[in-house]
Amino acid sequence: MGPRFKLFLPLFLFALLAIVLFRGLFLDPSEMPSALIDRPLPSFSLPALGGDRQLSREDVTGEVALLNVWATWCVSCRVEHPYLKQLADKGIPIYGLNYKDSDSAAQRWLDELGDPYRLNIADREGTLGVDLGVYGAPETYLLDANGVVRYRHVGVVDAQVWETVLEPLYRELKTGQVAP
Repeated sequence: MGPRFKLFLPLFLFALLAIVLFRGLFLDPSEMPSALIDRPLPSFSLPALGGDRQLSREDVTGEVALLNVWATWCVSCRVEHPYLKQLADKGIPIYGLNYKDSDSAAQRWLDELGDPYRLNIADREGTLGVDLGVYGAPETYLLDANGVVRYRHVGVVDAQVWETVLEPLYRELKTGQVAP
């Protein structure tokens, strides 16, 4: 390589980086695939929110359910929360994964807004979140009765998402029409 090429190398690298970053502006994070689809929920041992009990994978399996990643610092989680409460009131099993949050703030949130979760996993350091491939909160995973991740939704679960995407998959899993 000649000395003139070396002069243009930083410009070339900058242009390449700019193209990659520009393309990233148009990616939809809700369409990013999860490596866990059709794979078991990772094993874990984490405390229950606000308690001394240790929770594991077995505590959130045994029925078709949602696993919702949430945090008090997440503005979208506050938007999503009332709808999750409605789903829980209709009998939809929802487990919470309180992600990188403090127990006291999370407990105040639930006391104030209501608690749609059957159990809440306190993932203070984000270790289970890393194993799940969480990009941020909120994220919701649909688990079959064996604890296999069947679907991942990034963003707010609202009536439209529930009725058009999650509920049909939930009903299929409940009736056993989805292959294991």
